[in-house]
Amino acid sequence: MSTFQISPLDDTLESALKSALQQKIDHKTKPLGALGRLEEIALQIGLIQNTISPKLNKPTMLVFAGDHGIAASGVSPYPQAVTAQMVLNFLNGGAGINVFAQQNKLQLRVIDAGVNHIFEPHPSLINAKIGIEHSQGGTANFLHEPAMTQNQCEQALAVGAELAQKEIVAGCNVLGFGEMGIANTSSASCLMSILCNLPIVDCVGRGTGLDDAGLTKKTDILDKSIQFHMLQEPTPMRVMATFGGFEIAMMVGAMLGAAEQKALLLIDGFIATAALLVASKLQPNIVQYCVFAHCSGEAGHKKLLEYLGVKPLLDLGLRLGEGTGAALAYPLVQAAVNFLNEMANFESAGISEKS
Repeated sequence: MSTFQISPLDDTLESALKSALQQKIDHKTKPLGALGRLEEIALQIGLIQNTISPKLNKPTMLVFAGDHGIAASGVSPYPQAVTAQMVLNFLNGGAGINVFAQQNKLQLRVIDAGVNHIFEPHPSLINAKIGIEHSQGGTANFLHEPAMTQNQCEQALAVGAELAQKEIVAGCNVLGFGEMGIANTSSASCLMSILCNLPIVDCVGRGTGLDDAGLTKKTDILDKSIQFHMLQEPTPMRVMATFGGFEIAMMVGAMLGAAEQKALLLIDGFIATAALLVASKLQPNIVQYCVFAHCSGEAGHKKLLEYLGVKPLLDLGLRLGEGTGAALAYPLVQAAVNFLNEMANFESAGISEKS
């Protein structure tokens, strides 16, 4: 497996860069701390880019799509075919992420990580399908067997890192992460339960709109799945291979590869945060490179953000996925960089500072 090395940010009290950034922030024409979270983000991006004048270049949304075998067990009210149908919707420009990415001038990449469908070539689609040695795409049903082999899991990580590296080489330094995959909240819930050592009932939500009976059934199926595998050594890679999705594993690799190259990561909702959870178990420093876009309406997301010790920018009750929350949060990240670079300081504006 490819190894990643993500260095911690130089954010110690002795850091000359942090001191210079904080001084620049504090001398803008405003009371100390008056721009709140924007000041924190400006400082973070400056530390990531190792400069007091950071820039956001070629912001790009990576939307990973994959099918899940667990869908056959009835954990979602939608059939598996909706994954492919939504990918086609992305390619036709008709989805929520298309609207918000276009609105905020984000490049959009749609990645087929393992959809149970063969797509015609399309300029906006990246074919990175894992698991094509089987008669159909997507992971196996983890109620009965591991979702993927260890080799497939490692392959997905490597491909994801390669995709992120390609964007960075082309000049991108901020990547958003989204997904599409019917039943992937089931996968994310299991990853969260095992890696955070939480009861599955605390991690399961309604996904694409289950009623109370459907939620009970979903929780029961996921609990049985976890009991079936009874992982004695729940390493991050083994847990991901057992319960993950190809799109989640590929997203983990892309996140690790992007942070290794010192890009800023915009983390979307529950699924993307579950991918980040796995990445953080492999490389804990990755969290320092992330802006968590929002707290979604999916039940486990708030607990997952709390476990990671991070604060989301928005709380709009979103639960669409696709990277929509990350796209909506991006203008706030822009605002943080813009005030740092463009707002006057007290001296240049001829305004007296507080005595």
